[in-house]
Amino acid sequence: MKLPDPYKSEKAVKWKIIDGNDIREDRQLAADVLIIGSGAGGGLAAEIFSRAGRRVILIEEGGLRTSSSFNLNEIDAYKELYQEGMTRVTKDGSISILQGRTVGGSTTVNWTSSFRTPHQTLEYWNANWGTKSLTVESLKPWFEIMERRLSIQEWPSANANNDVIRRGCEALALSWHHIKRNVNGCWNLGYCGLGCPTNAKQSMLVTTIPSALEHGAILIHRLHARRLIVEKNRATGVEANVTNGSGAIVRIKAPIVILSAGAIGSPSLLLRSEQIPNPYQRTGKRTFLHPSVFSFGQMPTEVAGYHGAPQSIYSDHFLWEGGTSGPMGYKIETVPMHPAFASGVIRGRSQNYRQKMKHLASTNGILLLLRDGFHEDSPGGSIELRDDGTPTVNYPITPYLMDGAKRAYLTAAEIMFAAGAQGIHVGHFDSPVYKSWNEAKRGISELEYKPLMLRIGSAHVMGGCAMGSDPENSVVNENGQHHQIENLYVCDGSLFPTSLGANPQLSIYGLVARITHKIIGGDELYFDREYLPGTTQTKDDIK
Repeated sequence: MKLPDPYKSEKAVKWKIIDGNDIREDRQLAADVLIIGSGAGGGLAAEIFSRAGRRVILIEEGGLRTSSSFNLNEIDAYKELYQEGMTRVTKDGSISILQGRTVGGSTTVNWTSSFRTPHQTLEYWNANWGTKSLTVESLKPWFEIMERRLSIQEWPSANANNDVIRRGCEALALSWHHIKRNVNGCWNLGYCGLGCPTNAKQSMLVTTIPSALEHGAILIHRLHARRLIVEKNRATGVEANVTNGSGAIVRIKAPIVILSAGAIGSPSLLLRSEQIPNPYQRTGKRTFLHPSVFSFGQMPTEVAGYHGAPQSIYSDHFLWEGGTSGPMGYKIETVPMHPAFASGVIRGRSQNYRQKMKHLASTNGILLLLRDGFHEDSPGGSIELRDDGTPTVNYPITPYLMDGAKRAYLTAAEIMFAAGAQGIHVGHFDSPVYKSWNEAKRGISELEYKPLMLRIGSAHVMGGCAMGSDPENSVVNENGQHHQIENLYVCDGSLFPTSLGANPQLSIYGLVARITHKIIGGDELYFDREYLPGTTQTKDDIK
């Protein structure tokens, strides 16, 4: 059953939603809590603070698009729902970056894969960044709450695209697992990246933001945060621009400021706010991407990788091989094969490219997600500001990363041939279609590994406001609090000191639930009781 659009309901008539394009004159507003960004961090924070009785203003740079306008048209969706119309790339153009720019942020357009933070990642942070309170046991109850809140559960059915991973891994005796997804009544349409038209995806757009609005929060969309306002070493609010060209400025004041603009937006806002201290020049540094490379198998029967849950099978067999100090590990997942998207990740020239696209219906796509930030030869990148104040990501491509890409290509090729592929090609301009594993093994090893020759993409931007105990190498503490500005908190993926080695949305949910409850204090948990195991549970019960 298609779930109704919550923004068209009778309740929504009373919600306070302001379209920035309707603002033509300067405005002054005030709240108890100002939240900048409405994605995984900001959307969740809005619900928790508003349920705690705080007056919340939530602002979002993108527009409000809901299921009523999700038409499953790729071009429309990429233009309307993604940063820079899905053309955002790193400074040298070598890595494409997919990020949401709409109410709900990337949760509105992601592929629903939900993983808890790997224990290896938490242990590395504990040892190297002093985040001693962030352990598997301390975060477990917060993850459990968010899994109930957002209907995160294992998805046992796999489409033909995902099943290639299962069959290949089983043939090669490699480990594989089902992916948990944040869905309720999913139709298996496969178009998660274009906005869910049935509201089955439990994004912030249809869960926490409507809840926050029901509890009095104000949502202002199409409003660009230009700089933070600072008075006497405290952040007192934000100065924001409307996007309608009128030049109107909106100033919002609040005693608590939550920065949730994402791992590009949050550091860049801090960098534009010259009064925010940056004594050790750490803001925007250690930005990580999970650089991802792609491989494609031509299967003997139809795959139709554009239908069904985009990601439901994964393998971490090679993710931690050699530990954090060894070669760059990689997670194995599928990439959905929608025509416009596939045309961008498949590489080739002239007839070579045409032939690859001709077999799209029978083509399997595998995504190899590289785990960056755990090795001295994997320092990540940095957020920089252009002359007009807009951000860019400077992310050097290192030999260490290229070695990971080559090994990942080889793994994917072996899996696809083991699953019955008749030919495979990788996301490299010079890749032919290899007809056997031995041919692929030799050919992939001989490819030239240089930036721009490979199609490298990322839907996971992390870091830039890294948390840690030492202000000399981090921006905020493990509770998200800015080291120099005590009432300024970061609640998004920019917190992470490294990449995760897993899709980040559930890690953000768990950390933000923990951080916001610490800010509020007291013993109560600010979620619907239906999502908790008892009717009287408090924070003490999850310690």
